[in-house]
Amino acid sequence: MASFSKIITRTDTEKRLSVPTKFLESLPPFHGGHAVDFQAKDENAEVWTFQCSTRKEGRYKKPVLSKGWLRFASTKKLKVGDRIEFYEARNQSTDESPPFYGVRVEREIKLLGSRIGYAPLLSEIKPF
Repeated sequence: MASFSKIITRTDTEKRLSVPTKFLESLPPFHGGHAVDFQAKDENAEVWTFQCSTRKEGRYKKPVLSKGWLRFASTKKLKVGDRIEFYEARNQSTDESPPFYGVRVEREIKLLGSRIGYAPLLSEIKPF
């Protein structure tokens, strides 16, 4: 089960999310291409579609999430210093089923200008 977490940077909120190369192992096959789409469920069971792409040339792949990422970041109102985690899980009914992905966001908590931890990002409650 591969996963990664990272602290959100300015580039992550404005352009794309860079991801560790190791995370590529848990994604669907690229089939010789340089990009693959996958879906992830957030803490509200909302499904988000992302595209992970790598460099077409060069020694280092430098994977990033591009398609779908800025919409997600905007909707979640991500800020520099927040933490995001992507993880792979298996359907509990059978190990043979395809993996599914989850995404979790935590908001940075500061006290007197110092980070003291993180808290799950709670969705806004919409009035009836």
